[in-house]
Amino acid sequence: MLSLLALGSSLAWGTSDFLAGLASRRRHPVAVVGWTQGLALVVLTVLVLRWPGEGLGWLPWAVGAGLSGLAGLVCFYTALATGTMGVVAPIAGLGVVVPVVLGVLGGERPSALAWGGMVLAVAGVSLASGPELAAGLSVRPVALAAGAALGFGLTLYLIDRGARESTLMTLWGMRVTSVAVLALLSLVLRTAGGVGAREVPGLFVIGAGDLGANALFALASSRGQVSLASVLGSLYPVVTVLLARAVLQERLRRVQQAGVALAAVGAVLVAA
Repeated sequence: MLSLLALGSSLAWGTSDFLAGLASRRRHPVAVVGWTQGLALVVLTVLVLRWPGEGLGWLPWAVGAGLSGLAGLVCFYTALATGTMGVVAPIAGLGVVVPVVLGVLGGERPSALAWGGMVLAVAGVSLASGPELAAGLSVRPVALAAGAALGFGLTLYLIDRGARESTLMTLWGMRVTSVAVLALLSLVLRTAGGVGAREVPGLFVIGAGDLGANALFALASSRGQVSLASVLGSLYPVVTVLLARAVLQERLRRVQQAGVALAAVGAVLVAA
């Protein structure tokens, strides 16, 4: 059950990320994140009114996850809008390393296999992004993808901790936090306007996909090892890359294909 839930989160994340990348090429990434998070909050609020949680043990984890997840999404959507999806997605997927690092700081000792996975992951990122930089393209998408990886990895860790208290309330608290921050950003940057009625259904699908992925991951991690759930959930870049290849006809050089493969293998070994 854990594996199916975590793999389902990868499918949902990968699909919503691809659609968000397309939307961010038409609208400011902050506007895309704001609308998708806001629409997801409406759905969650209805559920919370029906099944309210007890206690506040989830609150600090939810607030932290909301802030880190928001930062990760803004970085990621901006990177997808300005870079090659087939390169950006695998880099962001390396956020699975973050829970391992936090575990080490907390006293855990990763196996030699996990350390080997980190080395492979770093090598894969270098191969995947190297040709982009060598060609004189901006380093900005790569740096943003790395920032997204950090934000996503921290979010996975915080969601797992909050879900041990209440999955629904943790997800709701995340969205309340992110929407509040985004509302302030929108006022300052004036990026929320201009979204037409025809765009709302697509933004709702993106928000629902991200929400569903978070829920599936939270359920998976609460039923077993967070490391296993993290690595299966971190396979979403494969979905994004395949969609980018099928829909946008993106082509990667062989060295980049090898880098993507190494990064995926490294991510698996990290949490094996």
